[in-house]
Amino acid sequence: MNINPVEIINAKLYEENYLYRILINHQGKIEQISPMDVETNWENSQKIQVLDVTGDWISLGGLDLQINGALGLAFPDLRTENQHLLAKICKFMWDMGIDSFLPTLVTTSVENIQNSLEAIANFLPENQGAKILGVHLEGPCLNLQKRGAHPSEYLLPLTVENIKHVLGNYGHIVKIITLAPELDSTGEVIPYLRSLGITVSLGHSQANSIQAQQAFDMGATMVTHAFNAMPPLHHREPGLLGAAITQQQVMCGFIADGQHVCPSMIDILLRASNYDKGLFLVSDALAPLGLPDGIYPWDSREIEVINGTARLLDGTLSGTTLPLLVGVQNLVKWGICDLGTAIKLATDSPRQAIGLPGMDVNQPANLLRWHFDEARRELTWQRLGAGGREQGAGSREQGVGSRE
Repeated sequence: MNINPVEIINAKLYEENYLYRILINHQGKIEQISPMDVETNWENSQKIQVLDVTGDWISLGGLDLQINGALGLAFPDLRTENQHLLAKICKFMWDMGIDSFLPTLVTTSVENIQNSLEAIANFLPENQGAKILGVHLEGPCLNLQKRGAHPSEYLLPLTVENIKHVLGNYGHIVKIITLAPELDSTGEVIPYLRSLGITVSLGHSQANSIQAQQAFDMGATMVTHAFNAMPPLHHREPGLLGAAITQQQVMCGFIADGQHVCPSMIDILLRASNYDKGLFLVSDALAPLGLPDGIYPWDSREIEVINGTARLLDGTLSGTTLPLLVGVQNLVKWGICDLGTAIKLATDSPRQAIGLPGMDVNQPANLLRWHFDEARRELTWQRLGAGGREQGAGSREQGVGSRE
């Protein structure tokens, strides 16, 4: 790609009281980020276009580390013959402000997992739109008592042998595994997974704080959907989540749809974690993401989606159909964190959780512009096109010109 350089000015980058300028070079990458009060002398400045965002926030696109499907396709149902549907999902995710994601495979048969991994592995070189960074395996080595909507007949004991069986020949594309650490009596599984470069996330677990701490000491660095499918915080037994919050190297994903976790509890979690330290947003969205409310098939069962919340027909909460960035808007609407922190929780923080750089130089300038309407108390976003140019329906064209 070879484009004319663009300078974005008067941009906020997570801090409320500071304005920045961002230079995007002819390769469409961020070349420099500087405070507005620092003079710059860009080379070939007469050819640089200027976009004045007038105090709006600028961020990278979202990264969703836990998403189970979209547009009617559940990722465990992927096969070689329908892997072309991933292209539509990647385009849809891009349009939803997502730069990249991890297709998440919930508990199912090993055969289904292997078939889905094969389809994703074959698709990776062809990826367009939002990028598939790998796979998140949510199971099948989970605690029966905290399985939630995961089918009990496919749960497996947590052993190295079972992990090898599940991964098969596709361990190289698995980036995260959610497991219940108390099921491993040998203490061998987490070190084995870490030796493969796989991030270990604790979830669907009955682990107490001691068991969780042992898992963190062995290399687990993540918690799957904080509060959900784990013991609650208790003043005498902080449990898995309590142990995680006190660990600087551990990051917790959480769902901000207003159903999985009460906003007041999210407020407590944010305060306990110093807001953006150790937390990131996930959607946990299911296959009906992008489709209207209704009843949909889900493995051999059915789920009913009402106002974006998905439940099994027996009432068990199974997920959501709200995109990741709705969680950002909810955090702001609920008034429990500032705009910069809310944006970071869906953009930079998930990248940090899997060791990727956030908003910084040399990153592709796949940028979002966030605008807060003070009168309506409403946060909206739009994607900036190649090189930081505004695009999309209803985009604001003010402030674009040539730099003299």
